[in-house]
Amino acid sequence: MDTSAYLNSVVEQTATFAEWVDGWDAATPVPTCPKWTLADLVDHVGATHRMVAMLVGEQLAEPSRAFAAYVPAPADSAQWAAWMVEGAAAAQRAVASVGDDAPVWDPSGAAAGVPFWSRRLFGEACVHRADAAAALDRRYELAPEPAVAALEDWLDTMTSRGYWENRADFAAAMRGDGQTLHFHATDAPGEWLARRDPDRVVLEHTHTEADVTLRGPAADLLLVLSRRRRLDAAPSLELDGDRALLDRWIDHMDWVSD
Repeated sequence: MDTSAYLNSVVEQTATFAEWVDGWDAATPVPTCPKWTLADLVDHVGATHRMVAMLVGEQLAEPSRAFAAYVPAPADSAQWAAWMVEGAAAAQRAVASVGDDAPVWDPSGAAAGVPFWSRRLFGEACVHRADAAAALDRRYELAPEPAVAALEDWLDTMTSRGYWENRADFAAAMRGDGQTLHFHATDAPGEWLARRDPDRVVLEHTHTEADVTLRGPAADLLLVLSRRRRLDAAPSLELDGDRALLDRWIDHMDWVSD
């Protein structure tokens, strides 16, 4: 997927999300993010759209001004839908207004800029729409190919140098001496090998034996690895190898729900 395809999906998924939450009780709990209410979820999604729109549109080399310009969600949930749709459209316009090589800050440490934020907003849309579905008892669907793209975003972001350097708790938990985890989508091309080294987590795209392998439909892999569904509640997934190693990995994939 390219930047425009990512943002098209962000706009489409946000429209669905907005329709779901329109007029709902702001205090509705979000079971997949236990610390959050529905108001917190809406606020996070819409504010992130606006932050990225400023970062990209103004080509900011550091994020403080975008963080300071935080725009909270309306208190009236009847205004949520329009507010969310407006934020997604602003992000889409910002990305369309610059080239992929525009100098824009990103937290990955890879200086990926506009492509990073395009994919990151897409990954956020996929995962947080699952949060909304869980809160509102809606059916969650995501086709295999976009689910693979969302998995790529999740795994690549979580194993990035920037994440490792800025999350000391994650780095301490994920340090290892070569333990390997293999994630394999079975309904679309997508395989990842994560290796826990002493100084980083190395992510490769390969098919190989590992200490633990988790395989199955891409959407189910996404929900389990992003902690949106318990492994025991995903019978479509097949597990081979060290369950404790996989559990430790999932236990520390807490970046969004923190």
